[in-house]
Amino acid sequence: MTGQVCDGGGAPDGGSFTISVAVAAEFRDDGGMALKIWVDADACPVAVREILFRAAQRRGVALTLVANQPIRVPPSPHIRSMQVAAGFDVADHEIVRCLEPGDLVITADIPLAAEAIEGGAHALSPRGELYTKENIGSRLNMRDFMDTMRASGIATGGPPALTAKDRQAFANHLDRLLTRFSAPK
Repeated sequence: MTGQVCDGGGAPDGGSFTISVAVAAEFRDDGGMALKIWVDADACPVAVREILFRAAQRRGVALTLVANQPIRVPPSPHIRSMQVAAGFDVADHEIVRCLEPGDLVITADIPLAAEAIEGGAHALSPRGELYTKENIGSRLNMRDFMDTMRASGIATGGPPALTAKDRQAFANHLDRLLTRFSAPK
């Protein structure tokens, strides 16, 4: 059995490219394909990427970082980067297009997390918050409210810097998800 091949759409130079993103012959106990991790990499903190690289290597899980700029990844049969054309939400749309039910998306982008959940995937923030069907609606409402505030000229500031506690929360939640949903090596 071969892995899914996801056409990356248009490359930045106007051409197209294809990237293999699955691990061949890995299955979960329920008969489904092994979990794949997709990262909205344009804004993903380097510390979180490093945690993901180690987890992908240790667990043998397919990890794909999607961004509109080149992203360096360590040499590994499990880790890939996919560069998409520049533009608003291009990386998000590519992730959604390639997702399969049961995959995991790492993102701070609430609308992307909502689309992933709607498609049967899991979504985890770089701070370790698991987005679920139960909490994504309130997160979308808060995001829209803050967007409205910013549009009206109120300075809302950005998110605080990633702390050691955030990194630990992310690593712990990622480990729990991988233990629960990925195939054993």
